[in-house]
Amino acid sequence: MPDNTAPLPDFTRWPSFPFEGEMRVKPLAAPVELEPPRNGEDAADCVACNTPDDAYIWISERWRVRAMDRPTGLPMVLILECRSHLDLGDLPNLLAAELGVMTVRLERAIRSLDGVARVHVNRWGDGSAHLHLWFLARPYGRLQLRGTFLSLWDDILPVIPEPQWRENLALVAAWLAEFGGEAIAEPPHIQWEAPSTITYSPSATNDTDDRRPATLGDVQAQAEAKDVQAQTEAKDAQAQTEAKIETKTEPAPTVASENGMLDDVPTAPTRATT
Repeated sequence: MPDNTAPLPDFTRWPSFPFEGEMRVKPLAAPVELEPPRNGEDAADCVACNTPDDAYIWISERWRVRAMDRPTGLPMVLILECRSHLDLGDLPNLLAAELGVMTVRLERAIRSLDGVARVHVNRWGDGSAHLHLWFLARPYGRLQLRGTFLSLWDDILPVIPEPQWRENLALVAAWLAEFGGEAIAEPPHIQWEAPSTITYSPSATNDTDDRRPATLGDVQAQAEAKDVQAQTEAKDAQAQTEAKIETKTEPAPTVASENGMLDDVPTAPTRATT
């Protein structure tokens, strides 16, 4: 059996190449006379055609965007598909023009996410006959991931947290929906639990005013009671003030004149104090 001594290509020495150590080139297999059909050559057996809209993150009349079924190592990996069972070279002019618009729009949506530096757009087409374009987000600052091998790094990097992944999906879907279509992906729901019991301070008194109201009616009743009490106290204070003023401003006693007649000569009035 001949030894495979083919030299390794230069890209194995690129900083972005994901592997190191001893490697060798696989022997090149002989070409086949007839290539096998791709998955979904027949629309009846096409996975994309038979997948419902709720499996996608965004949909429109002629296009759909889907994600992986779970988070991966990259911040975002999405696939753009047309609804029609067509390949790239089969697109009519309308869909061909829209493909350019959708490619730019989806790239911008993914690049708007925090921590995304670049978006790689790829179309291979050897696995499925239904047109699908891959969009892979490169993390900001990860220069080792630049270039050709980003799709390989996606399977190597630690998986991002699922809440962050779902939030990114919802943000991209909402971004696309601003221009039309319908966003299917939703942000993750907040996980919280209400306490099963409420603890009151042991120093709390039994006074009605100090008790925690149980219903809105209790709150309103307490407020009305406090208003009535405040009005009563204000009236009592006003009555006491008026009584003091009347007491200090009564008519002054008269004094006798020199001829013995009683004249109403008032003494110097006393200044009322309020």
